[in-house]
Parts: sequence; C-alpha cells; structure tokens
Amino acid sequence: MLILILGVALWWGAHLFKRLAPERREAMGDRGRGLVAGLLLLSVILMIWGYRISDGPYWWGRSGALVGMNNLLVLIAFYLFAAAGMKTRVTAYLRHPQLVGFSLWAVAHLLVNGDLPSFILFGGLLVWALAEIVVINRDSAWTPPTGPFPARKEVMAVVGAIVVMAVVAILHGWVGPQPYGA
Repeated sequence: MLILILGVALWWGAHLFKRLAPERREAMGDRGRGLVAGLLLLSVILMIWGYRISDGPYWWGRSGALVGMNNLLVLIAFYLFAAAGMKTRVTAYLRHPQLVGFSLWAVAHLLVNGDLPSFILFGGLLVWALAEIVVINRDSAWTPPTGPFPARKEVMAVVGAIVVMAVVAILHGWVGPQPYGA
C-alpha cells in the first residue's frame, strides 16, 4: 500500500509544484519541465505498481448498473478533455473542463471499485483534481470564451470521445478488468 500512497503523493506534488512554488518552478526553466514530466511518469508507474500489489478491505463490487454509470461518466470525461482542447461551447460554462472530466473519471472508478486500494488511488486523484481547481481559482481570474463555437468542433469532440473510449476500452481489457459488463 505504501508504494500506491507514494505514487499518489508524488502525483500531487509534481502537479502542484508550479502552483505552490511558481518562482522556484520558473527559475528552473526548461529543465524544470523535464523534471516534472519525469516525476509524473514515476508517479504513474508507482500508482500502477502499488495498485496491482495492494490489498485491503472490499466493500462492494461491480454490478451491471454501476458499470453502466461508470462507462457513461468516463465517456463524458473523455468528451470534456476533447472539448477543452477544441474550445467547444462547454468551455464557456466550465472553467476547468479537463479537471472536471478527470474528477468524473475518478468518481466513475470509485463506483465500480469498492476496495481500499481503489479509494486511495481514485479517491486521492479525485481530491487532487478538486484541490487543483481551488488553487487555480484562487490564483487567477477567468474570462470565459465567447465563441464562435462551430458545430463542426462540437461533433469532432463527441466523435473523438467515442473513439478514445473504444481504444481505452480495448487497452483496459488487456491490462485490467473488462470495462463492459459486470
């Protein structure tokens, strides 16, 4: 469990470093970007490894309804990631579409994984995303985009989310539980 906790903590630290110590991060220049990227990669490796070897209390498992909710939330999360990059209409209403999408992804995984390692991993990442939103909101004002928001971009974001969902489902089935079905 310690490796999993270290991975989540390193994820938090690497992401929040720029927000909590901006002068220090700025002084590091491009070297700092590489360092943060390396720390994030290490954090992902530690989280995957730690999650795979961790064990703990198990409170509930997958059911058809929970898997369905999980898949819908993950699809919405992928859409929010695409929408953020393409500046679709939703970005006029959500300041942090990627972090909201990440939060939905984490909640979705908590729904279908009722064990302690999942609470540490997905709960820890959910709290990180929410903390990141608070820190960003505290540090800067937001001016929502005003458009135009072409329908072509909206369609591309939806189609992109569906394609990414399909690819992730295939990969997920190879390395973890099958994402479709209980």
